[in-house]
Amino acid sequence: MADSPPLPARTGPVAPSNPSDEVPGTAPEQGWHPMEWSCEFLGTALLVFLGLSAVVLDFGIHSPVQALVASASIRRLLTGVLFASSGALVTISPLGRRSGAHLNPAVTLAFWLQGHVHRHDLAGYAVSQCAGALAGAAALRLVWSDRAASIQYGRTTPEAGMSAWTAVGIEAFMTGILILTIFAFVSSSRTARWTPLAVLVVVALEVWAGAPFTGTSLNPARSLGPALVAGRLSSLWVYWIGPLAAALVATVAWAWIPRMVLTAKLFHDPAYRSTLGSWLPVRRSGRAGAEA
Repeated sequence: MADSPPLPARTGPVAPSNPSDEVPGTAPEQGWHPMEWSCEFLGTALLVFLGLSAVVLDFGIHSPVQALVASASIRRLLTGVLFASSGALVTISPLGRRSGAHLNPAVTLAFWLQGHVHRHDLAGYAVSQCAGALAGAAALRLVWSDRAASIQYGRTTPEAGMSAWTAVGIEAFMTGILILTIFAFVSSSRTARWTPLAVLVVVALEVWAGAPFTGTSLNPARSLGPALVAGRLSSLWVYWIGPLAAALVATVAWAWIPRMVLTAKLFHDPAYRSTLGSWLPVRRSGRAGAEA
């Protein structure tokens, strides 16, 4: 396996002489990044609200879709496409282009293990994602009321009779596939722009195949928000241990593949500044730089 060269060390923000300069090989920045964290908060809130609204429309009481599509399997696939499309739209939006659109503590952890995220952003992103998921689930309850309650506000639970550790394994397996897919696409400058589409396909298929067993979370924050709104936390640990363990295992597995992860953004746009490590051209960061 070819060794991946380390990202060049950088101990703090670098003020550019020309804010539009693009430089490759930037290391992750330390410090407070309220703009990026706010983007993760809003992006995760939108993902949870829009994605779970699809679940309400397809499986909630008085579902207009159920009257048209009797097959639960087809409705699961439709739900998966709509949920994943919500994430893809956030990813290619200015919010996603700025923060990288992780929207998921497991994804941020995986990029941190790759050396593309500073520990300050690891914490800031995770807190923002969890807060955003709670806001999105609260908005779902407010907008959809009884319809949202009929699906427990999107709360994920293992299938009746399934052991919790089996559910952990299923969630870890599916999340591992998702993270490896992301790594595969962001490890090439030719395929990096197609990462949102690849993630859309993977998530849609995993919702279709895995929802009857675990609800297909893949995301600790996505499960946390609805669990808090529903006031039921009994199986929440399953959806933290599984995806976070997958981030670790996927990163270890990727070490055997002779391809270097080039960016921690799911849609890399060099026009947007970045606090994340990157081997693709990015705008130089720094307090003096112009905001994108």
